[in-house]
Amino acid sequence: MKSTKLLSLILVVVMCFSMLVSCFGGGNQGNTPGGDQPGDQPGDQPGTGDNNDDEIVIKEGDFTYNSYTSALGSNWNPHTWETSADSGLLGYITEGFVTMMPLDTEEGIYQWVYLMATSIEDVTAANKGDLTKYNVQLPEDVTSADEVESGYVYEIKLNPNAKWQDGTPINADSYIYSMEKLLNSKMRNYRANLYISGESAVAGGLGYYNSEAPIFSDVISYVGDEPSYNVDPATVETYISLSNVATISSYTFQSLYEDYGFISEETYNALKELQNGYGYIPVNEANMPAIKQGMIEYLSAFGMGTEDYVNAYFDEFCFYVSGTGEKAEWDSVGLYKVDDYTIRYVCQFQIDVNYFFTSCTDTWLVHPTVYEENMKEEGGLNVTTYCTSADTTMSYGPYMMQSFEDAKQVVFVQNPNWYGWQKTESGYLYSMTNFDVDGAPRQQYQTTKIVIDVATQDVAYDMFLKGELMDYAPTAEQLLEYTLSDRLTRVDETYTMSFFFNTNESVLTNLDTNEGNKNSIILSNYNFRKAFSLAFNRADFVTVTEGYTPAYSTMNKLYHYDIYNDPTSSYRSSEPAMQAICNLYGVKYGEGEIYATLEEAYASITGYNLTEAKALMKQACDELVAAGKYVAGEEIVIKIAWKKGAMEDSDNSQVQKVQDYLNAAVEGSGFGKITIEGVGNLDDRYGDVPAGKFAIGYGAWGGAAFYPFRNFQVYCDPDQYDINEAGCWDPTTEKLTINVLDEDVTMTWQEWSNALIGTGVYANVSNDVKLEITAYMEQK
Repeated sequence: MKSTKLLSLILVVVMCFSMLVSCFGGGNQGNTPGGDQPGDQPGDQPGTGDNNDDEIVIKEGDFTYNSYTSALGSNWNPHTWETSADSGLLGYITEGFVTMMPLDTEEGIYQWVYLMATSIEDVTAANKGDLTKYNVQLPEDVTSADEVESGYVYEIKLNPNAKWQDGTPINADSYIYSMEKLLNSKMRNYRANLYISGESAVAGGLGYYNSEAPIFSDVISYVGDEPSYNVDPATVETYISLSNVATISSYTFQSLYEDYGFISEETYNALKELQNGYGYIPVNEANMPAIKQGMIEYLSAFGMGTEDYVNAYFDEFCFYVSGTGEKAEWDSVGLYKVDDYTIRYVCQFQIDVNYFFTSCTDTWLVHPTVYEENMKEEGGLNVTTYCTSADTTMSYGPYMMQSFEDAKQVVFVQNPNWYGWQKTESGYLYSMTNFDVDGAPRQQYQTTKIVIDVATQDVAYDMFLKGELMDYAPTAEQLLEYTLSDRLTRVDETYTMSFFFNTNESVLTNLDTNEGNKNSIILSNYNFRKAFSLAFNRADFVTVTEGYTPAYSTMNKLYHYDIYNDPTSSYRSSEPAMQAICNLYGVKYGEGEIYATLEEAYASITGYNLTEAKALMKQACDELVAAGKYVAGEEIVIKIAWKKGAMEDSDNSQVQKVQDYLNAAVEGSGFGKITIEGVGNLDDRYGDVPAGKFAIGYGAWGGAAFYPFRNFQVYCDPDQYDINEAGCWDPTTEKLTINVLDEDVTMTWQEWSNALIGTGVYANVSNDVKLEITAYMEQK
């Protein structure tokens, strides 16, 4: 990604000062936007007992683990969850088929261990007929399924002791039902994206997801010399959308209502009620009065709010034509029952067994009865409120949700029907690992209750000092006091905090007029944004964070491209990745240069160059003044969408640092004083920036540490992810040329983001080539 679109700043570190146990972080196969630190992902190993190399002593009694978070998740349905705060709650009540655990802690060696499965085996060679039956995508150099010996059909033996918290057995039928609901075309579940695309997509899943469902594509009438495709609602079934951009401008009906107030509440609600379950409004005679009124108010933003203008510009709006997905039956999906405790999963694309194991660290399992009991019809779709409250939640993990109070507290207690519990003579529950660590099984869980309170930093610290919390994430100042404590745990995460921008000039103008910003237009300038990055002293900034470490790139050191065959295969340490960052910051090496080697040059990078930042600020100011967009010396005020929870002292200290860096860089440039305001208590800061509510957002993407070659999907593929940088660019139209195997290849950023996985054009090239492509994308 271009540094001016995404400003990578710091590597998130989970830090925990614990009275009883260490902090653990959860994970999943999908990328997720980061939540608010600390504690928004409490972990998936909530408790432990004392281990001794010679003897394991089981302590009896009731043990409550008290923790805290800045904000709770709101939807932990395995089919629809979105944020790390949501998945953090799932960590207590669900398990994957497998997970990776330590084998030798001294040597740092890990092992696959089975949880909800007892074995996973590649059975492709014995089931080649499944490749034809489910119409899998064969590699380009393979002409027949008979030539394939591995990588498509995986047999999963299920844990026969697994049960739901109500005692209902979990068997093959449970998984088949859950996948059918996940992919059901009448539900449009968000997490279906993990199973209809990508390396571990289930064969036939996409067809079933689209079965007899509307598939909308836009029909645009271009103004000028471009071809015109006029829409005739009388002959073609067409739609408008409130949330998608119309061609008359870069705005949406929704944005003009919510962000600018140009469309009245009455008109907007009238249009909203006309939407079908997919969010589209049919353009027909019955709906035309409301549609025309919306267009009149839409055009009022441009001084053209009359019916005459609506008629004149009608064909220049963005309309949508609905196709219908071909009908597909469930038996066309490559997930089927072998016996009561065996299922086979047929992959759409060939996948290495270790990558398939990684995809099995989560499951799609839901409780059929509770899922159905909370189902309702809404806008032509079936939706369920499953896993949105304690009453609608059903666990199959070690803990179950006892109570949930939104924005206040969640309480978990032991799930007595979890297969892993053992009992002491007195009836207390504890568990041992079903695998060895350092040569022997270890005690795993014994905590009887987990209480997680929503608390501000100051309140949490007071609670911790009083002994009311078992863990606490210290502030930057407090770290100085606790840094030598043997109870301080530091764990890097995949999340890299960054700033992301909306550079649309109309949006920036509106933010100045209606949202309290001043001269936001400066963010539209490329050189200003580049100077912003170079002025940012990352090493200094992390001193006012909870132990974060500086980052100079989009992906951090935790990403590995071939972890199973080569534990040292760090993407960040590869030559292409190091070279890309040297190129990005203009650091040279070799004969006659300061640094002799690539490694030395890369190690020297700090991301901070105040001299260059000052020069770029002067250039940016001159450009903006010359264009009549800025008056030299005028004050600048910019609000940043900072966090979901309330702003803490540490957040305000960080905001002050950002302001100081920028003012140091603009000194003598012609820009006036810059004031930065951080805003908290936001429901969706990731969506607020592309929606035009803020010019800058502060957050992170993370997860999928073993999939660096697909990482850029979260920035480039709006078909699978909500693109936070959508206010800067359109990855479906902007193109990039990369030299691959001595050939210049030009594709859109979206196409490049999918080129290295699944059936992508370079999915089967060597890792060396994939590294070159990925690194070039990161540099840009």
